[in-house]
Parts: sequence; structure tokens; C-alpha cells
Amino acid sequence: MGSDDTSSTEQIVLAVTRAIVEHRLEPGTKLVEQSLGDRFGVSRTIVRQALFRLSELKLVKLEPARGAFVAAPSMQEAREVFAVRRMVEGQMLRELVQRIRPADIKQLKAHIAEERDAVTRIDVPTRTKLLFDFHVKMAQVLGNQVLVDLMQELVSRCSLISLMYQSADDAETSNAEHVDILSAIEAKDADLAVKLLNEHLDTVEKQLTEHRRTAHARAAR
Repeated sequence: MGSDDTSSTEQIVLAVTRAIVEHRLEPGTKLVEQSLGDRFGVSRTIVRQALFRLSELKLVKLEPARGAFVAAPSMQEAREVFAVRRMVEGQMLRELVQRIRPADIKQLKAHIAEERDAVTRIDVPTRTKLLFDFHVKMAQVLGNQVLVDLMQELVSRCSLISLMYQSADDAETSNAEHVDILSAIEAKDADLAVKLLNEHLDTVEKQLTEHRRTAHARAAR
């Protein structure tokens, strides 16, 4: 596959991922190859490559003879994703406490201020993306691209999970908890930072219910 093909494939992967994270594509939505090809001006072969990559990221499910659909994670998968986030992000925060610079703190504070603004404006797509991106931004500070890619995959899957199972809009609480986590990092208190992170992930996970939310409930977010 040539570099242009790779670029086109990644462009589609990023566009679909963003649409999922911003809750513009709901679980179970069919992704039509021809429509994607027309939108991005690429062949269906390129579209198939992008859909295959999205299936590797667990964001899309490929069904023989039926096509590609936005994934609909099970509750068990949701629990497993949160368990992995606790393991990965806990160690990530300990590294951050040791290595973070004042400029990094300033950048993360600016991100949190953008979250707050989006929450205040009730801008659902923007606030959703920003709240998940905070965790990716922390990985970027460490400069480890493998970690950044892993965090991007995990938060994207969490976005799908929250769209399906989150019973209440708790964006304001998430923003406040991000403030507390960053304060602990700035204070070089690794134990407190990890404790607050685990409580933050617990809060999000406890918002999940055993029943898939209705379209009406999702529309009311």
C-alpha cells in the first residue's frame, strides 16, 4: 500500500473515530462503503482497509454478508475496558508526577478550561471529546506514542460504552475531577493522583446501567 493510500486510510479511521467519540455515530449504525468512498474521494478498497483497521480498534464490527457497523460493546467488555484503564493510567500518572514540567501543567490546565467552557455552553459533542481527550493529553506529555495510541483506543471505546450505557449526564463532575487529578500531579503527590483517578473512573463506571439506553434518553443528553 502506497503512502497516499495509507494517508487516505488513516484519514477515514480518524474521521470515524472522531464521530464516535463526539457521539455523532451511535452503536449499531451501518457504515456504507460507497458513501464513505464518495465522501473521501477514495476507492472502496481504501474504505475496506479503513474499516478493517477500525475493527482492530474494536470500534467497528464487520459482519459477513451484512457489512460494517459501529460496535455495540457488551457490559462485560465495558468492565474490562475500565479495568485496563485503571492499570494503564495508574502507572501513567506515577510517571507524570516524576517528569511533568510547568509548561505541561499549563497546557493541561488550558485543556480543562476548554472542558469547562464546553460544559457551560452545553456543547455536547465538544465537551464529550474534550473530557475523553484529557486522558490522551496526559499520555502525550510523556512522549510515548505507543501509550498515546493505546489511550486513544481505550477512550474511544469508553465513548461508545458511555453512549450506550451511561444513565446520567455527569460532564460537570468529570471536569471537576480532572481539576483535582491535575492538582495532585502538580503537587507531586503520586498516591493522591492515582487515588483520585481510580475514584474518577469508578464514578464513570457506576453511571453505567445494565440496560442499553433508549434513543430518547440519548437525545436528551
